[in-house]
Amino acid sequence: MSREYHVWRSPNLDREMELLVFGHAGAKVLVFPTRSGRFHEYEDLGIVEALQAKLDGGHLQLFCIDGLDRETFYARRRPPPERIARHLAYERYVLDEVLPFMGMLNPHPCTISHGCSLGAFFAASIAFRHPRFFQKLAAFSGRYDLTHRVENFRDLLDGHRDPDVYYLMPSQFLPRLSRPDLLAAIRALDLVFVIGDADPFLANNHEFAAVLHAKHIPHQLHVWSGRAHDARHWRDMAAHYL
Repeated sequence: MSREYHVWRSPNLDREMELLVFGHAGAKVLVFPTRSGRFHEYEDLGIVEALQAKLDGGHLQLFCIDGLDRETFYARRRPPPERIARHLAYERYVLDEVLPFMGMLNPHPCTISHGCSLGAFFAASIAFRHPRFFQKLAAFSGRYDLTHRVENFRDLLDGHRDPDVYYLMPSQFLPRLSRPDLLAAIRALDLVFVIGDADPFLANNHEFAAVLHAKHIPHQLHVWSGRAHDARHWRDMAAHYL
């Protein structure tokens, strides 16, 4: 299996950012890590190995990027507006730097936004905000509104609300979305959500699926048995849905 390490200093973030590329051809998969995860997490969890046949066969190419959670949503000492501003800079890093890099290495027309747990939120947020950059979203075990409290998962913005927060949270902005061009681009996406029937985010997934249905946005919601919120299940999910 092809494995490449890349690093450069991001002008959007003013810091070095690392990533790993697995595979040599096929649909390009942008992989966001879980909470506090690094660019090597997908490999560490054994998910790359679970996809080896698809990678060796030239069906998929993974681009596993670094997270920035401790400078954004989990930067508790920063005021919420600063957390949001840093996250928006991270989004520009992905759009302006990572996606062109992916296109330079691989001209395949399909780009998949993908992540597990908090990574599923990042994958969904960027895909719904910028759907023309993607052809598919594969989101596993995700919560699609980081201000929504459930079990021991708190509101990551400590009650702060503003337009930037609203437009980052798919569960918030999609119900009121009315722009025909943006809705058409979202409807063209292949949307796949997977969640366990004992996952604390199950209700949010069902509510979000209802929003998509009301907006006539085709999607798949697969509910697995149990909590299914761990690497063992994500390995199986990736093999099924990527």
